[in-house]
Amino acid sequence: MAVTGDEFKQALQLWASGVAVVATHSEKFGNQGMTVTAFSSVSMTPPQVLVCINESADTGEGIKGSERFSVNVLSDQQQDVSNHFAGGLSQLERFEKTDWTPGIQGVPLLNDSIMSLDCRVVEKVHAGTHWIIIGEVEKAVCRTGAPLLYFRGQYRKLAE
Repeated sequence: MAVTGDEFKQALQLWASGVAVVATHSEKFGNQGMTVTAFSSVSMTPPQVLVCINESADTGEGIKGSERFSVNVLSDQQQDVSNHFAGGLSQLERFEKTDWTPGIQGVPLLNDSIMSLDCRVVEKVHAGTHWIIIGEVEKAVCRTGAPLLYFRGQYRKLAE
């Protein structure tokens, strides 16, 4: 018997993860982005990553249209950016409140993140309520700083 949604959510809160913003740019929708914690490396050769996006998220529609996305790992100074991209603001407001640079084909790369990966979609897999989107990394930008973490429903920082 499967666990309930609430039981599953409670269990997943015990997984500490980094916080990232997945962004895209498409002709139809312009810039779009959302906060995610479901991000992982897939392969070194070729360099690939995956992100998991709820099928109801508008950013997913933009990724489907453009076949491109970026993953921007947030620094521990970017809790406000995480909150902006988590909802409540329009897509336009999210990008107005965040410094970014256009990457390949205009995909937003967040300037103050500790890492930005500019990716081309190579595969999409539908699983339950989400799309698993696998992208080949075509550009990587690394910066200094410590990551923003998420654990038990709260933002955390690395202990110094």
